[in-house]
Amino acid sequence: MNSAITNSLSNLCKKMNIPFMSNPQSYLLLVLLIFSQSQIIRCRNLVLNQQQQQFNNGAGDGDDSLTYIWPLPRQHTSGNQTLTVNPNLSLVTSGNGSNSLIVSEAFDRYKKIIFKHTSSKLPGTGIDYDLNKLSVVVHSDNEELQLGVDESYTLMVAATDKLSIIGEITIEADSVYGALRGLETLSQLCAFDYGTKSVKLYNAPWYIQDKPRFKYRGLMLDTSRHYLPMEIIKQVIESMSYAKLNVLHWHIIDEESFPLEVPTYPNLWKGAYTKWERYTVDDASEIVNFAKMRGINVMAEVDVPGHAESWGTGYPDLWPSASCKEPLDVSKNFTFDLISGILSDMRKIFPFELFHLGGDEVHTDCWTSTPHVNQWLQDQNMTGKDAYKYFVLRAQEIAVALNWTPVNWEETFNSFPESLNNETVVHNWLGSGVCPKAVAKGFRCIFSNQGVWYLDHLDVPWDSVYYADPLEGITDSSEQKLVLGGEVCMWGETADASNVQQTIWPRAAAAAERLWSEADSASSRNTSVLPRLEYFRCLLTRRGVQAAPVQNFYARSPPTGTGSCYSQ
Repeated sequence: MNSAITNSLSNLCKKMNIPFMSNPQSYLLLVLLIFSQSQIIRCRNLVLNQQQQQFNNGAGDGDDSLTYIWPLPRQHTSGNQTLTVNPNLSLVTSGNGSNSLIVSEAFDRYKKIIFKHTSSKLPGTGIDYDLNKLSVVVHSDNEELQLGVDESYTLMVAATDKLSIIGEITIEADSVYGALRGLETLSQLCAFDYGTKSVKLYNAPWYIQDKPRFKYRGLMLDTSRHYLPMEIIKQVIESMSYAKLNVLHWHIIDEESFPLEVPTYPNLWKGAYTKWERYTVDDASEIVNFAKMRGINVMAEVDVPGHAESWGTGYPDLWPSASCKEPLDVSKNFTFDLISGILSDMRKIFPFELFHLGGDEVHTDCWTSTPHVNQWLQDQNMTGKDAYKYFVLRAQEIAVALNWTPVNWEETFNSFPESLNNETVVHNWLGSGVCPKAVAKGFRCIFSNQGVWYLDHLDVPWDSVYYADPLEGITDSSEQKLVLGGEVCMWGETADASNVQQTIWPRAAAAAERLWSEADSASSRNTSVLPRLEYFRCLLTRRGVQAAPVQNFYARSPPTGTGSCYSQ
């Protein structure tokens, strides 16, 4: 018999827990068994019971081939011991960053997550717990959060034997942001045992060395198409930290609404939907600080010259005419004075070095059909396409003068790459093949191919998100370094506070692992990725994140029937 068939039959026998011998009698017996309903049910139940046992153990104790950490660490080794964790786990910090409020507050947050089910009535002393202390070593006291900050960490959990130091977990990192990533990983190693009513850490000893594959791992949030309350934005940021995402791209304003306060031009937020759907300067600063405490940068976007109709509600002179309201009027200096005022005010709020200037979907017919704008074009000897370039480059100059690096949607690169500021970051969205062209010309690039990483496309399955790669089509190592990373985009036309989280998760987590983990380690077959992603989805729901089932045909749909969280 063909060797491939023999191997398949042998593997099937192993799953069915029956002996296999390579002879005709065995083949006949196997055929009878395959078509035996009772054996099929027995085999199915065996697999399901094994999977359920893995999940009950919390960290994949039943299958050493699966590591229930998301995203997958770069390097790790584990053992087979189960250790108990003291609910009064203490924190000891050392190194130059030992006094960091970022670390201490993160420890308090994760302690609440890890010991959520532990009763306060249970004593923390008088019981012989295996793990009693967490030591965090942070070598640098520099807490500036910018692109490419060191997020690497080492996590060690000692085994319980006579030769080791009992009762200690160690996280070592160069920066406080590496320590944050280590704390997230530690929290995923711990699970509550409902039988003993204690927290256990499975598969010890652990040794993990980890760092991200890409420096930019983003999520775009649109608060113009539907206003999102502050608490919802904070919930999104909190959930981003669970997947080790590190950039919130805040698409604050668009043609539908202008909810942000701009002190220099106070009438702009008259473009908000209502007086209750607005963000003050203090609100925006609070979001930035909340994100920083979780190691997440906030990149703001002011999309010009298109997508800006709402601006004219407060300042009608920005419209080319009352019947033709976008793009913004390119012929008036007032337009650029106002953009300068907006960006100057926002620079006081957003310290991140990248600032998004949009530049997508600009239809210049409004300019050529409006008499005074068309006359200006003729006077300047410009076409509508020329004026589009003029507007984008002038906006870039304003941003660069404020010490920002401009990010623009790919249409600007597709239209006039030779004219863009050399530091421009090209943001891909229309399809594949743009990042290879951009990096070949020396530009940096962010990958957000709408066919796979637009979360409002509800029919894109989790595995299409997972197997998309920002380096697709780029083989030169020096060009690969110009790809900053990628971003999943949560456009808000059909998402508001009621459903935004289940639209984001768990598909955003699929992209998060692609951006954090090594390509070869993350690209394992669906048979191993899927149960890990389902486990992470359930981890999110346990933490209060409204993550939808993984395998729905349409994302954010509710379950189609009864069943476990771990198999939906």
